Amino acid sequence: MNQFLLFRHALAVSLALLLAACASSGDSPTGTPSEVQEIQSQLLGDMPLPAASKIIGSDSLIIGRGDNWVGRVVLSGVQTSTDIYAFFQAEYPKAGWTTVSAVKSKTSILVFTKGDRTSTVELNEGSLGGPKTLITITASPKNANVVAPSKK
Repeated sequence: MNQFLLFRHALAVSLALLLAACASSGDSPTGTPSEVQEIQSQLLGDMPLPAASKIIGSDSLIIGRGDNWVGRVVLSGVQTSTDIYAFFQAEYPKAGWTTVSAVKSKTSILVFTKGDRTSTVELNEGSLGGPKTLITITASPKNANVVAPSKK
């Protein structure tokens, strides 16, 4: 009888831990599509995002918010990488971003500038059962003083 109760308790604890892990995955906020879009715009400011894309919180590092955030945001996209590439090529210039370079390949890279900011967009095909496209946007000041490590 005690073994049965111990098993039930262990099972209940395991299920509770599993549910807690799922609840705290750090991914995009939930709600209606317009609510999710509003929260993502508050975080990322003037950077348009493809429809239905969602932030993967566990892979993202967003410092600040709005038009001056820096860091990396990783999104899951529901469109193909070709469609998302076309989206960034069309929509970023409409939002005031200038295309510096764009390479379309298996891993596509787009680089944009706006004012004193630079944004790099990397597109990768998703995995089976995952998002169709994995989108990584890196934002930083354009003229950040980067010092190479010195060799000793």
